[in-house]
Amino acid sequence: MRKLSDWLVTAEMWLAALLAALVTVLILLNVVSRALGMAIYWVDELAIYAMVWMTFLATSVVIKRRQTLSVTLIIDLLPAQGRLWLGVFSDLMVLLFAGLLLLFCIRWFDPFTLYQHGFDDEAFQMQTFNFIYAETTNTLGLNKFWIWLILPFVAVTLLLHAWVNFQGRCVQLLKRDYADAQG
Repeated sequence: MRKLSDWLVTAEMWLAALLAALVTVLILLNVVSRALGMAIYWVDELAIYAMVWMTFLATSVVIKRRQTLSVTLIIDLLPAQGRLWLGVFSDLMVLLFAGLLLLFCIRWFDPFTLYQHGFDDEAFQMQTFNFIYAETTNTLGLNKFWIWLILPFVAVTLLLHAWVNFQGRCVQLLKRDYADAQG
């Protein structure tokens, strides 16, 4: 699992970097086209969606690498064992968040009911009153669920990364307990 997580975080990092470059190009294109009096309206919307995807992917990378911002006032006062236990708690909270996010995405996208209706979005909407598959973007004309698919994707990757981080922290804790018992 660690190798999959490591490979995935590398892919997420590269994709986030490409999306950052795309956002830059789209904003420059927007500035130039407006300056020339020929505004391309879908560019704004595409830049926003690219930035949203970039942010979610970068968040997954940051959590995997444990590079999030934190206030360490209390942590710095604790002994090493206490810091390890707080790290385990932190990893558990990320794991819980990722699991809940995935659960909410499954409830929101409701793929099982969609499948039961033969992927007929109108029948799905009539039964569930969930219009996720019918909403379109304002200028691009894409179904919004394609944009929103980043949420379940990131939920799965966060779940994987958090599980790997949690296992690593537990191994550290066990090694420390074993070393304390031996010495």
